[in-house]
Amino acid sequence: MSSTNRLLAALPRDQYAMLLPQLQRVHLPKGQVLWELGEPIRYAYFPEGGMVSLLSLTSDGEMVEVAIVGNDGVLGIECVFQASTVSYRIMIQMPTDAFRIKAETLRTAFDHHADLRRLLLRYAHRLLGHVSQSAVCHRFHTVTQRLARRLLMARDRMDSDTVTLTQELIASLLGIPRTGVTMAAAGLQEDGIIRQRHGRIQILDRRRLQAAACECYGASRDETGQFPPARAS
Repeated sequence: MSSTNRLLAALPRDQYAMLLPQLQRVHLPKGQVLWELGEPIRYAYFPEGGMVSLLSLTSDGEMVEVAIVGNDGVLGIECVFQASTVSYRIMIQMPTDAFRIKAETLRTAFDHHADLRRLLLRYAHRLLGHVSQSAVCHRFHTVTQRLARRLLMARDRMDSDTVTLTQELIASLLGIPRTGVTMAAAGLQEDGIIRQRHGRIQILDRRRLQAAACECYGASRDETGQFPPARAS
């Protein structure tokens, strides 16, 4: 059973074969909250595609997106570092199948298999860089820059120029009023960079959208976009 998850695909054959009997394919539907902040980690998930948001929360329920995971990563990676609970609310933004594995099984494999350990440590480092870059972006950059970056990140994960995200959801993910997103999106549409219709945003000119984004897009792409090569067939 092969996988389109890039971490699993990069494992040496023997270590992938070792994990395979422990992997269970599940479906993660759009809108599902996989974990709330502080909930126990019983499984880790290797998405086959889709788009999953890691959301940081305030005590009064406000949230902001700090990272996105697709088939480049794993959800619940905290378990291999002996953490028993998740650090974010984790919500499925675009549906996907995933392979899940019991947290204790992945932790044991991490402890005993050097290639898997190196791969997951590299991914954890990239994810931390993504979270750190998001903090800078939310603090210092304009709504238009942040919107452009978010659309590009969604496009990269979905490998499609059409992104199914409402303005209301984008505003919630960016931690800003919806009016700000409406104005920024209208400006990008006037410039012929995007087209909005019925909860969908079509990217018409990726090059100009990238020029409109802040430097955080390039930095985050450097951190999370350089995937390990798949194992030889």
